Amino acid sequence: MKYAIEVRNLTKHYKGFALDDISFQLPSGTVMGLIGENGAGKSTLINSILGITDSESELTSMLGLDMKTHSKEVKEDIAVIFNDSHYDTNLTPAIIGKILSKVYKNWDAALFTEYLQRFSLPEKKKIRKLSTGMKVKLEFAAALSHHPKLLILDESTSGLDPVFRDEILEILREFTENEDHAVLMSSHITSDLDKIADYIAYLHNGKMQFIKTYDEMQNDYGIITCGQELFDSLSRDDIAAYRKEPYSYHVLIRNRAKLRQVFQDIPVENASVEDIMLFYVKGEKVK
Repeated sequence: MKYAIEVRNLTKHYKGFALDDISFQLPSGTVMGLIGENGAGKSTLINSILGITDSESELTSMLGLDMKTHSKEVKEDIAVIFNDSHYDTNLTPAIIGKILSKVYKNWDAALFTEYLQRFSLPEKKKIRKLSTGMKVKLEFAAALSHHPKLLILDESTSGLDPVFRDEILEILREFTENEDHAVLMSSHITSDLDKIADYIAYLHNGKMQFIKTYDEMQNDYGIITCGQELFDSLSRDDIAAYRKEPYSYHVLIRNRAKLRQVFQDIPVENASVEDIMLFYVKGEKVK
């Protein structure tokens, strides 16, 4: 299997916080959603992978190349979109296109113009006069116009309206239909990840809690509501987390199929990405 990103034993220490021995692989042709509450370390992890932040790792590889020795070659084939624009606000989209044509060997001016038109972006309007959503659209237009193989998005869709977010998700899915392409997408809009993610990586307090395929999460996890007697009869291994209410328990379960074989009459609700994250953050763990 080809991997767009391989990270092995990455660690970054700050005062009062650390990314703790992070390892993961992003297969080519897939989308990985990176989730976690604010301060969990998502942006620090992305910046560490990109070399923006110094960190220690046994391996940080993108598109099969070690970032320590082939950073320049790798950056030709990746595009990174953050949650705010990094362009001079006095520039126009037309000028940005001319600048980027000197930066990227594979810059496609015709494609850039096509995206500007598709996103209804005025070529000659200064960035400072664009709305937040239009600035994000410009970031996507620029990122996609040098034919990258890897897209890294750090909360980049948060300033977009639902209609345009849906269009971007469709573009990202089309992008990964090419098996040489991949997307790493950090987002707190977990409903977007429910639509597009092949993998979910959950980061909490600087530690990777799990990396699962989206299908695994849908098949394995579920939510049940039960009383004390049923809660006590559940296998502790099948409880990922729970919340105690005044007269019941809300339980995030693992091994959904196994539980249904034992307790056939218990209604089991589907668990969304947001549900799972909230249970891990706010729920109690069994002892």
